[in-house]
Amino acid sequence: MFYEKVLKILAEKQVKYAVIGGVALVLHGVVRLTADLDLIVELSTDNLNKFIEAIKELKFIPKLPVKLEDFINPELRESWYKEKNMIVFTFYNPSHPIEEIDVFIKEIIPFNEIEKELEHFQIKGITIPVVSKRHLKQLKAITGRPQDIADIKAIEELEKIERETHE
Repeated sequence: MFYEKVLKILAEKQVKYAVIGGVALVLHGVVRLTADLDLIVELSTDNLNKFIEAIKELKFIPKLPVKLEDFINPELRESWYKEKNMIVFTFYNPSHPIEEIDVFIKEIIPFNEIEKELEHFQIKGITIPVVSKRHLKQLKAITGRPQDIADIKAIEELEKIERETHE
């Protein structure tokens, strides 16, 4: 399975990252369909080198007509953010184009803050770092698309149910 392959290699390469988006929602207990894998990756050069190594091994390529290594360059990422209003960078598998990984190009919430509240899920022997519900709601609020607003409501409903079952 696509997700398993990606998460396994990120763990092997010791990439600092967190799963966000639809997969994070599902892992937290929200029923939702999603095709891509959304990630926040710690943006230090050392960590991004490990991340790009993993992407190469997976044989994924950028959706944009740029080199894989361009993602490591902070000035390029900043120019994409400012000039193209880009929030995420998409990598995809040319053999299976539906397999996409979206990665934030800027730390909307500092990674060290996200890291403090990570929740870890064990699936098939892989430890998966997942953004907390609180940070997931913050990230969804920032993007503000209709689906993100619906996702925030779903998280809040889940939190309400969790509170009620613990009372």
